[in-house]
Amino acid sequence: MSDMLKIEIEDRIATLTMTRPGKRNAMCEALLEAIDAFFSAPPESVRVVILTGTEGHFCSGLDLSEHVHRSPEENLYHSRAWHRVMDKIQFGGLAVVSAMFGAVIGGGMELAAATHVRIAEESTIFQLPEGRRGIFVGGGATARVGRLLGADRMTEMMLTGRKYGADEGVTLGLAHYAVNDGKALELARKLASKIARNAPLSNYLMIQSIARINDMSQGDGLFVESLAAAMSQTTPDAEEGLRAFLEKRAPVFS
Repeated sequence: MSDMLKIEIEDRIATLTMTRPGKRNAMCEALLEAIDAFFSAPPESVRVVILTGTEGHFCSGLDLSEHVHRSPEENLYHSRAWHRVMDKIQFGGLAVVSAMFGAVIGGGMELAAATHVRIAEESTIFQLPEGRRGIFVGGGATARVGRLLGADRMTEMMLTGRKYGADEGVTLGLAHYAVNDGKALELARKLASKIARNAPLSNYLMIQSIARINDMSQGDGLFVESLAAAMSQTTPDAEEGLRAFLEKRAPVFS
C-alpha cells in the first residue's frame, strides 16, 4: 500500500509498522491513506492488528510541514479525514494492539487512543504539544484522549505541554501495560495471539458495544448490553465455550 506502512500477516495477526524514521514516523497524507486503506478492507483471515513504529518511535504526530500550507477549509477536511480513519481503527471490528516506544506525541496519541490494547516501553513519551505551537488537536484527541484522561487533565496537558512516561501512562489510562525497552512487540504478539483465539463475535461485540455504551444513558446502555449478551450467548461458539469449561479444556472457536 505504501513504503511508509509495512504489513506482515501471520496466524490471523497483521502487524502494521509505520516507517518514516527520518520523521519519527510523523503522520503524513500518504501514511494516513495507507492506514485507511488497510482498515477499510482488511484481509478476511486477520482477526487482530498490531500497530507499531520503527527506529525508536511510535508516531510523533502530524507532519507539520504539510499542515502549515493548508487553508482553513483544507484543515477542516483533513481533521474530518483523521476522524474517519480513527473510527475505522476503533470500530472496524478488528482488535488493535499498539506497541509503543519513543514519541507518542500529538496525533500519535490520537492514533494510540483509537486502539484497544496499549503497551508502552520505558522510552515512551506521551505529549500533546499543540497548545505550545499555537494550534489545536484535530485527530480526535478531545473525544478519545479526553475520555482516557478526563477533560481537566487533558486541558492542563495541552496548556503546559506536559510529558508523561510509560508508568505514568498506565496510571492515567494512556497505556494498559508498561514494559522494558525492546519488549513491547513481544508482549503485543502474545496478547494478540490470545485475542485471536477468542470467539469472533464476542470480540466484535466488545469492540463495538462497550465504548458506545459508555456514551449512553444507563438505561439505554443496559438495554444494548442485553442485546449483545443475547446475540453472543446463542451461537455455536458460546456452546463450545460452555462445553469446554465443563470439560475443563481450552475452547476451540470458529
